[in-house]
Amino acid sequence: MNKINKTICFYFQVHQPYRLSKCNVFEIGSKENYFIGPQNYENQEVFEKVANKCYIPANKVILDLLKKHPEFKVSYSFSGVFLDQCLLFGDIGKEVLDSFKAIIDTGQAEILSETYYHSLAWIYSKDEFAKQIEWHKKLIYKIFHKKPQVFRNTELIYNNEIAEFIREMGFKGIVAEGWDYYLQWRNQNFLYKPKKVELHPEDRKIAKNYRVRKTLPKDFSLLLKNYKLSDDIAFRFSNKSWTEWPMGADKFASWANNAEGETINLFMDYETFGEHQWADTGIFEFLKHLPEECLKNGIGFKTPSETIKAYKTVGELDVPHLMSWADMERDLSAWCSNDLQKNALERIFSLENKLKSTLNKLNKEDRDVVMDIWRKLQTSDHFYYMCTKYWNDGDVHAYFSPYESPYDAFITYMNTLSDFEHKLENKYQLTSV
Repeated sequence: MNKINKTICFYFQVHQPYRLSKCNVFEIGSKENYFIGPQNYENQEVFEKVANKCYIPANKVILDLLKKHPEFKVSYSFSGVFLDQCLLFGDIGKEVLDSFKAIIDTGQAEILSETYYHSLAWIYSKDEFAKQIEWHKKLIYKIFHKKPQVFRNTELIYNNEIAEFIREMGFKGIVAEGWDYYLQWRNQNFLYKPKKVELHPEDRKIAKNYRVRKTLPKDFSLLLKNYKLSDDIAFRFSNKSWTEWPMGADKFASWANNAEGETINLFMDYETFGEHQWADTGIFEFLKHLPEECLKNGIGFKTPSETIKAYKTVGELDVPHLMSWADMERDLSAWCSNDLQKNALERIFSLENKLKSTLNKLNKEDRDVVMDIWRKLQTSDHFYYMCTKYWNDGDVHAYFSPYESPYDAFITYMNTLSDFEHKLENKYQLTSV
């Protein structure tokens, strides 16, 4: 094996939302189930489709590679709602979950922390944000017996304040988009320190209350996505009009070898393999040969925690405004740029104080049901479907949406929310809501 001169850090996002069943205005007050059951088989159908196209075959390839190449490493971030569906959907869910467990059990894979409901809670409620991280931590330990050390926020939403909050919670590091606007002359293939900022005293108190360890790590690092090389795999791989098509593992490894830096962070949706890039594009063959080609070029592999341990930060990165890994703008416009999205977001999060102040009226079973519905309605995908952008970004939003238009997504969501509010007042007698 050639001498290792840099490493690749693979991180895969694994998430499936609970899509809403159709709800028209005449159903408000009588809707039985918003997500699954007799009125909505779509979530299970989508899960089974993606499991057969992506999770099961991709996990087999990854597990074989981990056994073949002890040097190969990967990392995953599982949303809580994805893991819930694994536990809910019978044999296919068990098969998917068992295959992920087998990968984690190799000791060559790391699990990252995130919000349980893949939500935008940070924007509206720091307490809710921290709670969802806590619940996600408990679920990961229950299923995988692991304690995440590195955090990734929903859709890589990030700024200085988030980094400081997560540092205060006790994590070793955080992952984010390596966006040129903030990097300027810097190279995303190195570790950075987030710019230190002062949190509001109440926010710092919340972070301390939900710390994942007793003492804070000495150092806290920022890992930045190499979006060009990541997107070469995630988006451009099967594009025959791309000047670099076809892209084999040997070609990609040569690009990585020529890239300056210490760590090439390849962050992408796991559904890249088999779902977004179908098997007949050659994506699995590409993946099968990638570790060997990288190792030939002196490129090794590390998990995020190993990357933080192996390399020193080379400087401070200032990201004062919220950024994400979505769309050309890399901001929050994918979820909250138009009036539809803003109206829906403000309305769902406006229920927080009213709900939490009246929940003591309910028994534990009803309380859990109410809060679970409220939190499933926070999942970022609902608002992503309402996006009204055009051109390439609009095409991507339309690809993921189960609705005919953003307006259909909005109407279904708001009717569902109205039904939920009706139930809070009439079924659960939470009259102050």
